[in-house]
Amino acid sequence: MRPVRCPVVAADVDIAITVRGLTKSYGKVEALRGVDFEVRRGQVLALLGPNGAGKTTAVEILEGYRKREGGEVSVFGVDPERRLRSLRARVGIVLQECAVDPYLTVAEAVTQRAGLYPEPRPVDEVIDLVGLEAKARARVKLLSGGQQRRPDLGLALVGNPELIFLDEPTTGFDPSARREAWDVVRGLCAEGRTVVLTTHYMDEAQALADAVTVIANGRVVASGSPDTLGGRDHGMTTVRFVLPAGVSVGELPLPEGVEPQRRGEFVEFRIAEPTEVLHALTGWAVRRGEVLSGLAVVRPSLEDVYLALTGGGQP
Repeated sequence: MRPVRCPVVAADVDIAITVRGLTKSYGKVEALRGVDFEVRRGQVLALLGPNGAGKTTAVEILEGYRKREGGEVSVFGVDPERRLRSLRARVGIVLQECAVDPYLTVAEAVTQRAGLYPEPRPVDEVIDLVGLEAKARARVKLLSGGQQRRPDLGLALVGNPELIFLDEPTTGFDPSARREAWDVVRGLCAEGRTVVLTTHYMDEAQALADAVTVIANGRVVASGSPDTLGGRDHGMTTVRFVLPAGVSVGELPLPEGVEPQRRGEFVEFRIAEPTEVLHALTGWAVRRGEVLSGLAVVRPSLEDVYLALTGGGQP
């Protein structure tokens, strides 16, 4: 049976990736069941989902390493399944596992890869970009754990790609190395490059992504910016603070319908729009000379929304 193909439409020059009605099965298992999303040029898209959700299959199809069964996929207006050399030269890929010969030096590995591209980025510039200028002559196998993924990123960037796929690029990094990697990604975006990121870390998606697409059970369950995903910007806000000594919960100037709860020395309540309540509460405290210690105003986090969307599936 021949794969079903949707008709190809004219490419929008502002769109780097278009996915429509994408399907893929492995035997009786439907890995992708009509997936749709777009990535604009210069954007960072975080593709999130539990293990087994289908996100890796979707990325492999976009990279041209796996065939789809149905739907339309376009990368810069080209079907990646065609494996055109001209398209592959515009794409860089960082895999989950190290793809560098451990016995090569960092400079040798990047130089070797540069020879595969028609217009590579200068090797020294790439090594500086990934923060390995001091390790250029070191063998890859001797790099520290936090440095091991950086040569992979260098190999992905040396071809001077317009689109970079980053598959869990900071797994195993310590906090300092992760932040440095984030700075590299931000630098790529500042150059106008497009990034598709898969990650287990919600703070990473929050820090880097312009857009988020969540896949669960082979379907897209939500798309949006990190701040608006799943109605996060309209979700209930939690206000909490230490109840001042000698003050009862009933004395707090809260509107009708707001039900504060005691949590040890703290009191907290949830409200859709906290601005007016906070104004009344802080004004009340100032007039009485009270201090609202530990005052915090917390919206649902990206992780909270993600877990709600995926039924608690781990990212």
